[in-house]
Amino acid sequence: MFLKYTRAVFAAFKMSYLSLVMDGFFIFATLLMPLIYALIAFGLLRDKGANYGIYVAIGSGLAGLWSTLLFGSGNAITSERWTGTLENIAALPTPLWVIVFGKTLASTMQSLLSMIASYLLGWLVFGYPLGIAQPLEFFVVLSVGIVSFVAFGLMLAPAFLLNPQIQQFQNAMEYPVYILCGFLFPVALLPFWTTPFSYILSPFWTARALQSAAGGTLTLDQLGVDCAMILLLGVIYLGIAALLFRIVLHKARVDATLGLQ
Repeated sequence: MFLKYTRAVFAAFKMSYLSLVMDGFFIFATLLMPLIYALIAFGLLRDKGANYGIYVAIGSGLAGLWSTLLFGSGNAITSERWTGTLENIAALPTPLWVIVFGKTLASTMQSLLSMIASYLLGWLVFGYPLGIAQPLEFFVVLSVGIVSFVAFGLMLAPAFLLNPQIQQFQNAMEYPVYILCGFLFPVALLPFWTTPFSYILSPFWTARALQSAAGGTLTLDQLGVDCAMILLLGVIYLGIAALLFRIVLHKARVDATLGLQ
């Protein structure tokens, strides 16, 4: 079923990617902001050893990925409403989620540049030997994590459209995920009651597995558990997204109130 929509996905991906590449805000969120975080963290941990450097590089990259996902995917549909094209897109034969999938995939792939930039900063500027001890496992986890991030984005897009008040807190929504997912420091430093909130976020499992793979401590058991949790949460996110898209289309085709939010 999905294969017949590949052309539409690619078209949405291409258009959105080219738009984001020229968007100053997304360049800041994808490259500059993670580099600022990495620069501060690398400077503070300069004498702590290479393991800390890898932790910072991966964490800063994931922070950029989350920021791009939050703003890019969160506004994937809302931006169409702002330009007056949302009703036209909702009425197309191509399902709305297909178009949003292409746009979300574009923002996710663009955000991978933040991880590369953080690695280069730690290596070229601070001299950290930022190798990846388990490259195959690292690639597997990263691939699974991208799928889950896209699922997360598909859930955010209709949620932001149905409740515009959420957008007032977009900036504030960045930092709880940074903290709960252990991007820049271990979640073990947090109070015990915050642990369940970390477990329901797929970026937490992605960050944990990537950091272990880069440091060479990722066991086969941990790889299985982390990837299973990432995929399970991705399926849950997709289920929630399907429900939200159904509500969006109901507002568009039955209530005719989609553009009045």
